[in-house]
Amino acid sequence: MNSKIKDKNTDFLFDAILTLKTPEECYQFFEDLCTVSELRALSQRIVVAKMLNEKRVYSDIVAATGASTATISRVNRSLIYGCDAYNMVFSRMEAKEESDS
Repeated sequence: MNSKIKDKNTDFLFDAILTLKTPEECYQFFEDLCTVSELRALSQRIVVAKMLNEKRVYSDIVAATGASTATISRVNRSLIYGCDAYNMVFSRMEAKEESDS
């Protein structure tokens, strides 16, 4: 875990996020919390991470998401050297999809 971001304010934010129960609640909360640009940047990054995880090439990712190569590189560094949270989330999402089918 990155100690640079760990503090009581971040803990409070994460505790708040963990209370959300539905996608609609998430839309409402994040619309209040973030600007449209901030939310689009966050959602773009997770889609980029998913595509990188699927071994898609940069040119395909740029075309599909509009992300810059700098953003793609930054996300790729997180996938390689980060806390492995993207993979944790993706595997949980996949397991949920399988259990829902």
